[in-house]
Amino acid sequence: MAEEGKDFSAGSMLLSFFLGGLVGAGIALLIAPKAGEETRKMIKDLAEDAKKRTEEYFEEAKSKATSAVEKGKEFIEKEKNIFGSAIEAGKEAYEKEKEKTA
Repeated sequence: MAEEGKDFSAGSMLLSFFLGGLVGAGIALLIAPKAGEETRKMIKDLAEDAKKRTEEYFEEAKSKATSAVEKGKEFIEKEKNIFGSAIEAGKEAYEKEKEKTA
């Protein structure tokens, strides 16, 4: 589970790097010697690409989080069953000892 946290941190760092690159590219486009219409089209395309990649990143993060929650639920259910079995065994042992002493 700690490994999943590392993936998320690496993903966050990658997203930050990517967004920083997009901001830099946007600034470069704004100061580049091109026609206004061409520059606006490039910025629009860049923004659409950034939106698409960001949505993909968040879908992946959501998928990982859902998977982690499911694994957690499975783990808890397994441990709950083991704990319940241990309690039942303890009760049975107690009853047997109680019968011996009676």
